[in-house]
Amino acid sequence: MHRPDLPIIIQGGMGVAVSDWRLARSVSRLGQMGVVSGTALDVVLVRRLQNGDVGGHIRRAAAHFPIPDVVKRVFARYFKPSGDTIKKRFKSHPMGRLKPSRNLLDLQVLANFVEVFLAKEGHDGMVGINLLTKIQAPTLPSLYGAMLAGVDAVLMGAGIPREIPKVLDKLADGLPAELKLDVKDAEKDKPFWLRFDPAEFCGDNLTKLKRPKFFPIISSAVLAKMFARDEGVDGFIVEGPTAGGHNAPPRGKLQLDDNGEPIYGERDDADLAAIAEFGLPFWLAGSYGEPERVVDALEAGATGVQVGTAFAYAEESGFSPEVKARVIAQSKAGSAAVFTDPVASPTGFPFKVVSVPDTMSEQNLYEKRERVCDLGYLRTAYRIDDETVGWRCASEPVRDYVRKGGDETETIGRKCVCNALMASIDLGQVQKSGDEELPLVTSGDDVANVARFLKPGAETYSAADVVEYLLRDVPAARR
Repeated sequence: MHRPDLPIIIQGGMGVAVSDWRLARSVSRLGQMGVVSGTALDVVLVRRLQNGDVGGHIRRAAAHFPIPDVVKRVFARYFKPSGDTIKKRFKSHPMGRLKPSRNLLDLQVLANFVEVFLAKEGHDGMVGINLLTKIQAPTLPSLYGAMLAGVDAVLMGAGIPREIPKVLDKLADGLPAELKLDVKDAEKDKPFWLRFDPAEFCGDNLTKLKRPKFFPIISSAVLAKMFARDEGVDGFIVEGPTAGGHNAPPRGKLQLDDNGEPIYGERDDADLAAIAEFGLPFWLAGSYGEPERVVDALEAGATGVQVGTAFAYAEESGFSPEVKARVIAQSKAGSAAVFTDPVASPTGFPFKVVSVPDTMSEQNLYEKRERVCDLGYLRTAYRIDDETVGWRCASEPVRDYVRKGGDETETIGRKCVCNALMASIDLGQVQKSGDEELPLVTSGDDVANVARFLKPGAETYSAADVVEYLLRDVPAARR
């Protein structure tokens, strides 16, 4: 479906600040849709501030935040003008909860505002934000912060975000919004709700906001049909199992191959003809990083493609320079490989892990790490009583998980994805033991071929190199 008002390429919203504002801004300025990752942006903000806000970008964006008192409170708590000259422990910040403190709300709203503001700065291209449905606690204030900065689109996967269109409507009108919290063992007639009131947060600064487009990330025509019936859904991202990060589990009973990876079959292939019949724009994701695959998607009726892995190792991405250099070198040598780990993520979703030396992809380093859960984004809520929920994570210390009612077998092989992804962008914690958190690199299967973007003699490539390559075979009239 050719839509000249919509981009052919959507850059994937990857990891924790891998798809940061620099990458999204670069892609958007090229006429495509840049996307910032909304995952754990409050921690990213806190740690960037403690590192001295290199370049002054946070301060520049925060100067445009409509509630100056929020900025003052956050900077008073976390900003270190000189930054850290040696590796130190980052100051902790509050974890998500059913009824968050004002401190946490300040961080969540401001962090998302800053990231989107910087991504949109200096151009009029489309900028989206990607959130994980499974990470529920920060969703409402995160969306509001992004909307305060004028975000153009919201993309959500890793679950079924059916309540989000109505949430966006209410937040845009300045009305209280609520989201049902998934709580283990909760009684059906006594649900728990996450709530956010823009008027309470903004006070006299409350205004109506632009309502962004909403694109759920789906894996089947069945989900497309369900969403197509709902008002406020503006299109789909149709993601296959070769895409990076969290994947939808295979349909039917989970089966593993000889390498221990989930087996996907024909039942897991989306019916594109059926999806096209709903008349909504859709983009295809998962190994669409080749010019001929972009043309294939357009000929199948798609508006375009979502590409993540190719952009993840571009100069503008948030991966640390060391991570990018290692993976690009592996790709050049033909040794870059991805393992779809069925148990690494505490969410229970299969999670793609790149095998990189000296990272948490190595079993001995995983076993050596002392378990700690101090970020808590992938925790599961469980019912304590009719008014109280607790939180547990299959990657936390086993005794704690069991004490909270968890099954010990669910802890086997689970990795602290939160801390590891922070380390992948050079914002890793030094724990009380003195041990520094190690990275965990996630990418799609296309990581094996990212070296193709290198020009002769070059060691790095840019987002512009990727866009130029992807659109090579698309007629100019369709771009």
